[in-house]
Amino acid sequence: MSGDFAGDLFLTLAAEGRLVLDPVSADEVVAGLERTLALVRSRLRILRLWEQLPVQRLDELPAELRQDVVDAVFVDQLTPGRLERAVVELPKYIEALRSAGRLPPVV
Repeated sequence: MSGDFAGDLFLTLAAEGRLVLDPVSADEVVAGLERTLALVRSRLRILRLWEQLPVQRLDELPAELRQDVVDAVFVDQLTPGRLERAVVELPKYIEALRSAGRLPPVV
């Protein structure tokens, strides 16, 4: 699964000045990745809480939480461990893109 992410590569390219974005574009992409990271963390929290319940029954949850639990469990069943990996990798993307937005273009 580690081949699905390229956080270390992005960090290397940014550090070498080979990944360069204009600051506005970098800020927009970073903001989107930060929203994605927040969603992934939220799903992981929901999943962990669900796993700790002695009896896992959707009908015993408040209605506003049911869909969140279904979404988190579904993602984890389709791609086990992927949420955990995303929580590790997305900050690398964010750091690399922030750095890429500050560097002058290489000529």
